[in-house]
Amino acid sequence: MNGDLLLVILIIIGLLGRSPIITTAACILLAFKLLGLDRYLPTVERRGLEIGLLFLTMGVLVPFASERISYKDIISVFTTWPGIIALIGGAIATYMNGKGLELLKIDPQLIVGLVIGSIFGIIFMRGIPVGPLMAAGITAFLLKLAYFIADKLS
Repeated sequence: MNGDLLLVILIIIGLLGRSPIITTAACILLAFKLLGLDRYLPTVERRGLEIGLLFLTMGVLVPFASERISYKDIISVFTTWPGIIALIGGAIATYMNGKGLELLKIDPQLIVGLVIGSIFGIIFMRGIPVGPLMAAGITAFLLKLAYFIADKLS
């Protein structure tokens, strides 16, 4: 399929699914292609995720920088059940994100299914898109589970 057409389809899907991040990303990539900046696409592919994660991490750390998080809040993370469960949840989520990144490196065409699945989740389940890494991490887990079950059944 023509890359330009696929990007236009992703823009439409992003608009229909009210996903401004998908829409904006596809628009920027389409602009790269239409402006003849294709030679920069490998750099965007190689470094885009790192830059995105940098900004995501900065966004998460803003409460520390703005001093909205106190030492009491930090201590409660280690001394209360909700805090300990949050630590475990954060560790599991980042582990799954790593597995998702590995999956996308091995099988990058899965991003189409992840995007469309995210759009379905937004439209039909009133979900909030958190990005392709977590979706890929969950997909990696589900694939391992499916292969495990298939091996047991055969």
